[in-house]
Amino acid sequence: MSMRSVASELDYEKVDMTKSTILIVDDEEYNLDVLEQMLMIKGYRVLCANSGQEALRRIEQEEIDLVLLDVMMPGMDGYDVLKVIKSVAGRYLPVIMVTALDRKEDKLRALEEGSDDFLNKPIDRYELYARVRTLLRTRHYYRQIAHANQRLEEEVAYRTKELEETLVKLEHSNRQIVEHLSAAAEFKDPETAAHIQRISHYCGVLARALGMSPEEVEMMVQASPMHDIGKIGVPDHILLKPGKLTDEEFEKMKQHTVIGHKILHGSESPLLKLASEIAISHHEKYDGTGYPNGLSGDRIPLSGRIVAVIDVFDALTSRRPYKEAFPNEKAYQIIREGSGKHFDPEIVRLFFANISEILCIQQRYQD
Repeated sequence: MSMRSVASELDYEKVDMTKSTILIVDDEEYNLDVLEQMLMIKGYRVLCANSGQEALRRIEQEEIDLVLLDVMMPGMDGYDVLKVIKSVAGRYLPVIMVTALDRKEDKLRALEEGSDDFLNKPIDRYELYARVRTLLRTRHYYRQIAHANQRLEEEVAYRTKELEETLVKLEHSNRQIVEHLSAAAEFKDPETAAHIQRISHYCGVLARALGMSPEEVEMMVQASPMHDIGKIGVPDHILLKPGKLTDEEFEKMKQHTVIGHKILHGSESPLLKLASEIAISHHEKYDGTGYPNGLSGDRIPLSGRIVAVIDVFDALTSRRPYKEAFPNEKAYQIIREGSGKHFDPEIVRLFFANISEILCIQQRYQD
């Protein structure tokens, strides 16, 4: 609902005041009768109460639009009743104090307690009609505004839910894209589906250890399998070569980081942005000797530094066309020696601090 449509609901011209309900509160029967007759002549629905307690019960049970409240009553006087009426949050119920008292102090007290207007006894009928009409109109507009605000809140909640559902669907679609691209890469890369699972879960372990939020951890889990997507663009005779690569072949192999970045770059999806960042940075080295950009230290994105450790560990402990799998102990030694050179020392420390969880994942997702 737009603000214009809300404004259209606030009809300032067609206000039928005769449908309003007025509660008269006075301990004297004569005063009740006089006021009731005056108001019924104008067509108002009139209710009466001869005590403060009865008035509050009426207000609790009925939809009251205006209260004419006598000040001087035995037991619970008008000030006490007024205080209770005005203490109810989220409701506007106008009150006219009706009193024979004309002292300034009495009026100030009534104002402090929340009175909306005054009428002095004896009541002048024309003054009564004018003040009742004014406050009923205010009450009517207040209810219309409250209704319009409720409609707006409901509309905002509905649109917010729609947006959240759309974002969930979009994120699901992006994850499907990641999964399909990863599957496409497997046709070119001799690495197995289990390798993809291990990389994903290893990265989740380190992301949690680094204090990332659950949402950030999940992003790392989803994006990290895309680190080598650029191998789609590497010729098979290089990718599948069983022996050592020549310098020229290695230069072409290194391009898989740039190719992966280009494949994933340009999306507004946070997931694909992170995957693109990982693709281009996971072969950078902490001392600046890595590729493709020779970044060093904290200039390497944290995601790339995480995947650098994980990818090397899994590559070392897995069989490849050019080598057999190393024992875990040998892989540990290589990673320790690379701390501060190839790898971020803090990530190496966390890797070994969480090695039992790493090994559980390794065991669960075997080739």
